[in-house]
Amino acid sequence: MQPSVPGISVAMSIYDGERFLAAAIESVLGQTFADFEFLILDDGSRDASRAIAAHYAARDHRIRLIARENRGLVASLNELLALARAPLVARMDADDVCLPDRFARQVAVLAARPEIGVLGTWTEDIDENDTPYPLDALDHPVDHAQFIAAIDAGAPLLCHPAVMFRRDLVLSVGGYHPAFRHCEDLDLWLRLASVTQIANLPERLLQYRHYSQQVSSRHATEQQVNAAISRLAYAERKAGRVDPTTKLAALPPIDALDTLFGRAGVARAVRARVAPGLLYSRAGLGDHGFAIVCRYIREGGDCPGLWRTVGRLMLFGYPLRALQLAAVLARRSPHRYTQPNAVAA
Repeated sequence: MQPSVPGISVAMSIYDGERFLAAAIESVLGQTFADFEFLILDDGSRDASRAIAAHYAARDHRIRLIARENRGLVASLNELLALARAPLVARMDADDVCLPDRFARQVAVLAARPEIGVLGTWTEDIDENDTPYPLDALDHPVDHAQFIAAIDAGAPLLCHPAVMFRRDLVLSVGGYHPAFRHCEDLDLWLRLASVTQIANLPERLLQYRHYSQQVSSRHATEQQVNAAISRLAYAERKAGRVDPTTKLAALPPIDALDTLFGRAGVARAVRARVAPGLLYSRAGLGDHGFAIVCRYIREGGDCPGLWRTVGRLMLFGYPLRALQLAAVLARRSPHRYTQPNAVAA
């Protein structure tokens, strides 16, 4: 006898997530909508993550634990997509918390609105101690028209672990693109925007956690660079041009982007988009993001806070880089900077 198809497949990938994992799993198991399979893929964790997941799997038959060597998040997400049996997939991360009626509310909207292929929710931001995390940011767009406007404005689109989507639609566009590490979700939403409607429930149905070791903190530079390139690819498709990133397994260095996209100014435009966002990032200023900021300034770039970043580098424990940035700023040309427009071309 074949097992019945569940209403939802919950997809969670774990890598060294022991700290918050139990709370994340329990928030899924405590949903008021109970017709789901819970796929937990342990991506070669070195901590107790696998044991924690196995403990819950032994107690709840809805959990299916997949354990293997580390292959990275994009490979894990695509594997979870392939394993999912339900027509709807709910994403969940190992450090966040679902409110009890999250699944029920999303399923109800997707059942009533077949034109919507991807449905997120608003979120409540918390820190590592489960207390409110102050964040001055716009809420995610509620309908598809707002979603398209948010793309054009460079505003937030969806919170990945709060999303529920139609599995066949995501598979039809090739799933998660391996080239866009650390912004694979943004790239997916930009590709889906032309084939389905995307929306967010204006209800805070997921507690999204902020802490120093999360991916967005540890890989700030790569995430921002890849996000800028994903928006370039979106602009190419929107303009009816060929997207040169489609078949790439990895994105090239910034300096190779003019060649990849076949026109001058693309690399400079990416640096101009990325550099201002790195000025407050300890990780970004500590890795190759610092070189991007310096190159941006040498190319005539300017934005509020450049001199304050010298002091910030001292506070971050990078005195040599603080001196280097001060020297770059002192030598910059006094002429007015014109923002390149290759990203939006």
